[in-house]
Amino acid sequence: MLARLYHYRRLLLLAVVVFALDQITKVWINHTLPFETYFEPGRITVIPAFFHLVHVGNTGAAWGMFAGKTAWLAALAVVTLAGIYFFRHHLELRRTVTQVCFGLLCGGIFGNLVDRIVHGHVIDFLLFTFGSYDFPAFNVADSAICVGVGLYLIQSFREPQRAEIGSR
Repeated sequence: MLARLYHYRRLLLLAVVVFALDQITKVWINHTLPFETYFEPGRITVIPAFFHLVHVGNTGAAWGMFAGKTAWLAALAVVTLAGIYFFRHHLELRRTVTQVCFGLLCGGIFGNLVDRIVHGHVIDFLLFTFGSYDFPAFNVADSAICVGVGLYLIQSFREPQRAEIGSR
């Protein structure tokens, strides 16, 4: 059992680090700002007119899509994590670069899943503004998911012959 886990050590380590950072930052926000702090004077301005810390809940997915579907999104997260586990050989998860991608992805998915179960919503707190536009608030888990997916896509485009060989 431990020998099998050793093959996925980078993925597991990165997933645990992402999950821990995500949960630590969310606990800090919970203790620092009251819930539903989005506008002045409640939010913390880090860089005026650009970066703020807020405390909001998202019952949906990215940009609030599927708002109110917390249970459905939690089930989707569980199915996704199970799918990654069951298809780990096909996904070539023993490769270092793939482990980094999926370590970020799994840590982020698990971080947001815990929020959905414990709080009934995902805690978002990073808010960037560009002129009069507020980019949707997000968190460490969201960032890890986006970076993991982005890196995996870049890897896939850089190594298309590997995907063709694997599908035969």
